[in-house]
Amino acid sequence: MSPPTRVTAPGGHAEHPEYLEHPERGAGTVLALGLGLLVVLAAVLVVLLAQSAAMAARAAAAADLAALAAADAARGITPGEPCAVAADVARRNNARVLSCAEGAGNTVQVRTELEVRTPVGAATGLARAGPPP
Repeated sequence: MSPPTRVTAPGGHAEHPEYLEHPERGAGTVLALGLGLLVVLAAVLVVLLAQSAAMAARAAAAADLAALAAADAARGITPGEPCAVAADVARRNNARVLSCAEGAGNTVQVRTELEVRTPVGAATGLARAGPPP
């Protein structure tokens, strides 16, 4: 007995090719690739948010230190103009002073911005310091 002959459709495909019998063949691969891409995007988002949080903490620390130094200068404990002292301390912490205002009772409010920008934007910090109560 001879093997059955296959009748081919136009284009050289068999009349009942395997891809017609299993139309979902390869769907798992596409799903796995999609899920993999989703995991990578989520990881990138987490890294960006973590970097932003770290930069915000650094900006806040620079503002705190600058405000404390400026308050000491305003009280006469250290020499110098309070806002100039704040700018110097911020510069040593890789930040720049966006605003510096002396208030009542030898208080100083300082807003800083880190010199290094993140992909999300600039990190800023705000602090106010003065004499102890």
